[in-house]
Amino acid sequence: MEETYLLNVEGVKKKILHGGYGKLPHFQDGSKITFHFQTLKDDFERTVIDDSRNSGVPMEIIVGKMFKIEVWETLLTSMRINEVAEFWCDAIVSDPYSYKRDTWAMSNDEKLAAVPKLHTEGNRLVLSRKFKEAAEKYQEAVICLRNLQVKEKPWEEEWLKLENLVTPLVLNYCQCLLELGEYYEVLEHTTEILQKHNENVKAYFKRAKAHAAVWNEKEARADFLKAAQLDPSLAAAVRKELKTLGERMRSKHVEDRKRYRDLFQQPLSGGASKVSEETSVEQEDQAGNGFAAEKKQSNPEAELNPSTEAKKIEDRTPRNNF
Repeated sequence: MEETYLLNVEGVKKKILHGGYGKLPHFQDGSKITFHFQTLKDDFERTVIDDSRNSGVPMEIIVGKMFKIEVWETLLTSMRINEVAEFWCDAIVSDPYSYKRDTWAMSNDEKLAAVPKLHTEGNRLVLSRKFKEAAEKYQEAVICLRNLQVKEKPWEEEWLKLENLVTPLVLNYCQCLLELGEYYEVLEHTTEILQKHNENVKAYFKRAKAHAAVWNEKEARADFLKAAQLDPSLAAAVRKELKTLGERMRSKHVEDRKRYRDLFQQPLSGGASKVSEETSVEQEDQAGNGFAAEKKQSNPEAELNPSTEAKKIEDRTPRNNF
């Protein structure tokens, strides 16, 4: 039984040809949707313009990712598992040179040709410190490449060629996100890169900066040191970042101690006030000990030169403590 209704998208009508099963899935960000599609002309012959089955590989999109095809994500998340549906869109006819063509409307050759232009434009915008606009250019270039990549078999030669073009664009995109304060998205994209390319120095360095920005001290230190290990020329930059991280963490600890001290020093009735004061002093002493430990750990010279630090500890600490 066919069912027709309008989606909450202007100019789009949905017709269910075969009902799926179960409830409508909850598509969280990161969900992978695998599907086949045909693109048809609204004419008497219902001319097929594109058909995913011709390539023998189903189409895939990841919900909420930067390389999504937005309108398809909206349409697909309205469907149940194994549902077959048609989506009809109102046509808008314009002169072919009077508008900028969307990625989905480009041919494969046009998408590939657009990538270096978008990359160059993004770099120009970064130099002008227009990070939001630059991020959009890098994102569009990645979308072009991802759309080409889904037609290739993963990890085969053509797929890898496209992947090698994608990675620097995603890293440039992440640099813009760092400038815009979108740290958690940077963590997501750099982690995805490192899952495929586990020796990418720039991915480690950018992920470290994102971890540092959201107070993930342990993870930030590990990534900074890994970047310096893979590329010794980054040692000076890593020392600087570790020093900055240590200073920020010490300031945070001081603020936390003050906040806890103020909490314990709130006036209470009778003997409870004395107990509160004593607890506050004890808490401050304990926090001070924690601060000293943190200070020792946050020495960037020690982390990059562990043998030097070990000698310093040995000189001032009885050997039988180890």
